[in-house]
Amino acid sequence: MRTPPCLLSLTIDSAVLNLSNITDLYPLPDHILIELFLRTLRAGKLTERVLKLFIATGKDEVFSLIKALNIQVTVTPVLPTRCSEKF
Repeated sequence: MRTPPCLLSLTIDSAVLNLSNITDLYPLPDHILIELFLRTLRAGKLTERVLKLFIATGKDEVFSLIKALNIQVTVTPVLPTRCSEKF
């Protein structure tokens, strides 16, 4: 017989499904933040916006994990919408 999942596990699973509604991850403890990041990767939900959300926490563990996995933020060039003689 399988043991039922703990409340923390259910909460992290729910957070992964609702990452688009989350605006700040800074208050999360480090171990929960890392677990959330790993489950986000496993679920295939790591978008540029979500990655920036994790980077915005400023936590060294997150930076180390991102660097170890060689994940990079893509920088989209912005072209000027008005042309003038002064650049």
